[in-house]
Amino acid sequence: MNKPLSARAIETMKPGDSIKSDVGEYTGLRVKCAKGGTKTFFYRYRSPETEKLVQVKLGNYPQVSLAEARVQLHELKILRKSGVCPKAQQQRNKLHVQKQKEEKRKQDEITAYTVADLIEVYLTQFIEDRYVEDRRKPGSKKRIPGARKPKGQSETRRTLYGDAVKTLGHLPAASVTRKQVVDMVIDIVGRGANVQAGNVLRELSAAYEYSIGLGRFDDSFANPALLAKASLKQARVRLNSERGRRTLSDLEIREVLTWLPGSGFSPTQKNVLRFTLWTGCRTGEVCGAEWRDIDLDNGTWHLRDSKNASQRYVQLSMQAIEFLKQLRLVTDIYLFPSSKTRLPIQQKSLTETKWHLKNPEKVRNRMRYKKQQLWLDSIEDWSPHDLRRTVRTGLSRLGCPSEVAEAVLGHSRKGIEGTYDLHGYESECRKWLQKWADHLDALCIGT
Repeated sequence: MNKPLSARAIETMKPGDSIKSDVGEYTGLRVKCAKGGTKTFFYRYRSPETEKLVQVKLGNYPQVSLAEARVQLHELKILRKSGVCPKAQQQRNKLHVQKQKEEKRKQDEITAYTVADLIEVYLTQFIEDRYVEDRRKPGSKKRIPGARKPKGQSETRRTLYGDAVKTLGHLPAASVTRKQVVDMVIDIVGRGANVQAGNVLRELSAAYEYSIGLGRFDDSFANPALLAKASLKQARVRLNSERGRRTLSDLEIREVLTWLPGSGFSPTQKNVLRFTLWTGCRTGEVCGAEWRDIDLDNGTWHLRDSKNASQRYVQLSMQAIEFLKQLRLVTDIYLFPSSKTRLPIQQKSLTETKWHLKNPEKVRNRMRYKKQQLWLDSIEDWSPHDLRRTVRTGLSRLGCPSEVAEAVLGHSRKGIEGTYDLHGYESECRKWLQKWADHLDALCIGT
């Protein structure tokens, strides 16, 4: 029937009734009564984009009145006459709104992602060991090794939390600028810690690169730590230590060994320094030594984990063996344990104590060093690592062949020589380390 729709006609509709359509200028407006009794307005038309019949929902009656439905119909017809399909436009608008919401959500996530969060993700998901459920053994977990060894894991965490998190941790990672990173590094350099400044910058840059790889930032984001590195290089800011050249002469060795027993170093630290002088090993290697690797009968120390990732047997002089026999009576697992943790003492504790002894006026607890002999002002400044260089130089002074002296220090040979000369020089090392120990005795060691 070609009668206009009326509110009365809509109200009397029942489930199962045929769809009612409007007429005249409102042609295309239709009302359908669903099985549940809900009455819905639709606009049915032929799409100008696809030439197919489509319909658009206008709303439910009586929430949307007939007059309101006709107003919507009029607006949609104008849109259709302009060549736009109303239903397709609604879908496009919906997708646009969803995209805006998604972009806002991502932006909110980026804003909430602080430098502290970025560093923690880098540490826990890449640097450090992590544990996951073992599918083969329900209820148990398996360890996935991190990118660094245990010592390197703790050192990386200390490096980043000591400066980067402390200074920039509260800031959104995406908003950190090149200047803020440069200022942080300059502050570290200002306290004389150039190497630490370089370490912080390197690890912070790696942490940013890791999160960039995870898609935590948009495509236009630039790593501020990497930009800061370029700026500092351009400004010629030195972020590494000068190559060490300090060695102790025989006279200086005598002064150090005479001063050492009453110095402010702890008894364990003193033992580390003595053992370093006997073996020429790195202080970090000495600090981590374990009794399971010591063979007093054969006079060897099995060094399993060295800087160049190669194992070797350190030959021990008679003086070193006698020292270890006495040390065995007071230690169990490790040769040089901390009195607090019973774990190996940290290499950095040697340089920290040395700094405290040299700068007692800058130490908070000055009373700790008040009764101790402070740093030796009678000789040029030296560091614990200089003892290793001193051993190498001293062996040369005694006439030790270069290849043997290098083997004593555990240096790997390069080039053709390293490829074809695989001799370990164990007996030669034992011979010359004994000569070196005897030479130290001649310098009145321990007096």
